[in-house]
Amino acid sequence: MRTLFLPIFLLIVLFCWLFSMKAHAQTERWQQRADYTMDIVMNTENHTFTGKQKIVYFNNSPDTLNKVFYHLYYNAFQPNSAMDMRSRTIEDPDRRVKDRIFKLKPNEIGNQKINSLKINGANATYKIEGTILEVNLPKSILPKSKVTLDMEFEAQIPNQIRRTGKNNAEGISYSMAQWYPKLCHYDYQGWHANPYIAREFYGYFGEFEVKITIDSSFVIGGTGYLQNPLEIGKGYEKAGQKVKKSNSKTNTWHFKAQNVHDFAWGADQDYLHTTTEVDGVLLRFFFQKGNDKVKANWEKLRQNIGKGLQFLNKNYGQYPYKEYAFVQGGDGGMEYPMCTLMNGNGEYGGLFGTAMHELIHSWYQGVLATNEALYAWMDEGFNTYVGDEFDGGNHTDTYGAYFDIVKAGKEEAMDIHADHFNTNRAYSVGSYVKGSIFLNQLSYVIGKKNLDKGMLQYYNTWKFKHPNTNDFIRVMENVSGLELDWYKEYFVNTTYTIDYAIKNVKQADNQLQITLERKGKMPMPLEVLVEYKDGRKEMYYIPLDLMRGEKPNEDDKITRMIKPDWTWTYPSYRLDINADLKNIDKICIDKSQKMADVDRNNNFYNADEKNETIFIEKK
Repeated sequence: MRTLFLPIFLLIVLFCWLFSMKAHAQTERWQQRADYTMDIVMNTENHTFTGKQKIVYFNNSPDTLNKVFYHLYYNAFQPNSAMDMRSRTIEDPDRRVKDRIFKLKPNEIGNQKINSLKINGANATYKIEGTILEVNLPKSILPKSKVTLDMEFEAQIPNQIRRTGKNNAEGISYSMAQWYPKLCHYDYQGWHANPYIAREFYGYFGEFEVKITIDSSFVIGGTGYLQNPLEIGKGYEKAGQKVKKSNSKTNTWHFKAQNVHDFAWGADQDYLHTTTEVDGVLLRFFFQKGNDKVKANWEKLRQNIGKGLQFLNKNYGQYPYKEYAFVQGGDGGMEYPMCTLMNGNGEYGGLFGTAMHELIHSWYQGVLATNEALYAWMDEGFNTYVGDEFDGGNHTDTYGAYFDIVKAGKEEAMDIHADHFNTNRAYSVGSYVKGSIFLNQLSYVIGKKNLDKGMLQYYNTWKFKHPNTNDFIRVMENVSGLELDWYKEYFVNTTYTIDYAIKNVKQADNQLQITLERKGKMPMPLEVLVEYKDGRKEMYYIPLDLMRGEKPNEDDKITRMIKPDWTWTYPSYRLDINADLKNIDKICIDKSQKMADVDRNNNFYNADEKNETIFIEKK
């Protein structure tokens, strides 16, 4: 028996070790990588370009890939495209689009044509369906291997309607976003070969080396570091450096960018190029020569935007690149790695607000790079929240927009794919508005200090890894020590609303009995503030049983008493306090108003006012 025991014991130990290794390995998801090399030749007379592209694609997954897919975004800008049809049939079309795509003439449309495509030197067969190129591989891509994809293509640049194109409303020649054939993303959820309808992107991290040959009169600003500044000049040279003179009619701009998931740029003959350095980051500004007001606004932006960068570095994690460019172009503003394309001719307040919003995207879209299409709120909503924090922490406006759409009966769940919301309004509220409320309300659940700590930890833990909702929630659970799966499931996955009320206030001998009612479907922990006529205040904290704990006391100036948990299935809760009704001035649910309670009128008892929802009984 002794001789048999040892091998069996060792087998058990080995099994447990292998199981633990497997479990540990699952905590770090694999992710693909794509390194791009592109040579582009622009024809500025007919607004076309030709391109040679090489992608080294790393299949780090455990899966064998028999196909790959590319995005051909320009094909959306053609009459009767899926994007055009969606814009002409949705009940509230984007005012910038409407039927403009449908009205494009042949020389105004966008298109991308593939002239050749090879995988490791072998010709691949493919077909184009709208904005998606579907490629049948001559040989499967095995797990833990890499392949080289070589493509020759040509494109016609569309009139600018959304984000990309030529000759925008402010007169910028080229806003080059979503301009090259881009590999669709493959991750633990499979392929994301979604047609381009309106919004949101998802790409692999990798290295980009891009050479752009264009008429020498143009200035370019965008993603990456210029490798040949002394050949180009245009403000890229450092003080004291001499630019090489050239009589060539064209310049070839050579950019490199490491660990980015996209590449965008703007080009114009009238760009002014200015710079400033903040926290070791060189900020570049490209704006069109205009009137004195435009120039003064951009100079003011150059002087002030550094405060925003410092705020973000301090509170939300270090910006990981050495440069960032604010480029006039686009329509409104759109974020890309290391740059934004944005309008530039408006009032200064709008200019700064747009620049700050797009800069924040460098954290949530650029570095964390969550799949925006599936979790738009984790980018736009987090961005909105951080922007409001920078502006002083007032989040009131976001709540108003949320309450309005709930009242209108148009709200949709936050986790719908960005292109599949029934209305643009529902998308905007679900991503920008409710996503911001998700964070501000979470500070009510776990405490503001925990949220702040968690936001920084989230960035440092998940940068360059494409986190999802669960990844964020797990960070917040680790920081707070509370269970939060219920919070995500209710607020993200459903349109259940929060509505708590003070139903009844009753004096029973020496106790004041306050009956609280959950009228909405979403349960929450409650803070009930009792204010006395002599000025005293007491906070009664009622945890939700699903949390398995309590948040820290956030105000040591007010006495806080923790009451028994409210079990989520119970529609009402009786709060007993040692007080006399005649001494009570006010009773309030959620004085902070961080909770998105859709009817705040029933959250109060005020001794000096008529309380239609309160029934006072004295025994």
